[in-house]
Amino acid sequence: MVLKWITALAMLSFALPVAAQNVADAPIVIAHRGASGDRPEHTLAAYELAIDQGADYIEPDFVSTKDLVLIARHENELSGTTDVAAREEFEDRRREKMIDGQLVAGWFAEDFTLEEIRTLRAKERIPSIRPANVAFDGLYQIPTFDEIVKLLRAKEAETGRRIGFYPELKHPNFMLQDAGIDMVDLLVRDLRAADLDDADDLVFVQNFEVGPLQRLNRLTDVKLIQLIKPSGGPADEPSMEYADMATPTGLAEIAKYADGIGANVRSLLNDDLTPTSLVADARALGLDVHAWTLRAENGMLPPQLQRSSLRPSDPGNYQPLWRALIAAGVDGVFTDNVREYAELSGR
Repeated sequence: MVLKWITALAMLSFALPVAAQNVADAPIVIAHRGASGDRPEHTLAAYELAIDQGADYIEPDFVSTKDLVLIARHENELSGTTDVAAREEFEDRRREKMIDGQLVAGWFAEDFTLEEIRTLRAKERIPSIRPANVAFDGLYQIPTFDEIVKLLRAKEAETGRRIGFYPELKHPNFMLQDAGIDMVDLLVRDLRAADLDDADDLVFVQNFEVGPLQRLNRLTDVKLIQLIKPSGGPADEPSMEYADMATPTGLAEIAKYADGIGANVRSLLNDDLTPTSLVADARALGLDVHAWTLRAENGMLPPQLQRSSLRPSDPGNYQPLWRALIAAGVDGVFTDNVREYAELSGR
C-alpha cells in the first residue's frame, strides 16, 4: 500500500505542470469564506481579496439576526469569529443550544439585532494555523447579504468580469425549529431583491440539508448544490445517511432537485490520490461535482501530504491534491487559499 501511494503521488507530481492548465478547462475556483488564508473569514476584505486573487465565485455562509437580516458567519455561534465574548454589554446573551445534535455554548446571531451585530468586530478563527491573520483582528464588521452583493457588483465593474455568488444557509432546520426563522424565505427574498434568482445568473446555493434545497428548487431557478460529508446525514432527515446519498441510487434522487454535489476531498480521492467512483457516478447523472476544501497550510492538508519538517502554519505540499482533483474530473474546488490555486489554474 505504501509503495502504491508513493508511485501514484510521483506520477501526479509530473502529470500536470504548475500553471499549465487552460483556464477554460480548469475547475472553477470558489473562495471558501473569501480569501480565508489571508484575511479573517467572512469579511468584505476577505471577499474582495479573493476576487483580486482570481476567484471565480465567492462563498458566503449566512445566518440570520433576530430582526431577519442575513449576515455572513460560518456558524450562528459568534464567539469563534468575533469579539462578542469580550463585550461586557452582551455577557447576559450567553446561551447553550442543541444544534443538529451538538450542545453548543456561546452567543448566537439569532439573539442579536443587526444594530447590535454592527458593534462587533471579526477575528481570525484559527490563529494557530494563520497567525498572520491575527493582525487584522478587530478591523472588520460582519457583512450583510446586501453589502456582499454590492461589493461583488463593484468588483465586476472594476475588473470587467463576471463574479459568481455561492451562498450557503447554516442550520436552516434548527433556525426554523428554535427561533421560528425561515432561512429559505429570507434567502429567496434577498436573491429576488438583488435580481440574482434566474437560471443564467452565476449563482449556486448549497446546503447539507435536503428540504431547503427541495423548496429552493420550487421557488427559484438558480443552480443548487447538495453538500455531502464522509459520515453522518442531513439534520432535517434523520433516517438518511450521506454515504447512501453518494451511491448511484442516492445521486439519482439528488438529481431530481439539485444541479450538483459538493463533496469532501476524502469522498472523491482514495488515500493514494486516485479517484473514487463518485465523480464519474455523479457526472453520469448530469450532476456537477465541487470539492471541499483545499487549503495550502501544511497542517490542513491530508495526512499523506503533510511534511513533518514543516510547521502546521507553513505552506505545504498542496499541488498534488489539486492535480489529483483535476485528474478526477471535478468541476470546481472550494479553497481558503485562492491565490495559490488560482495560479495553478493559470489565472
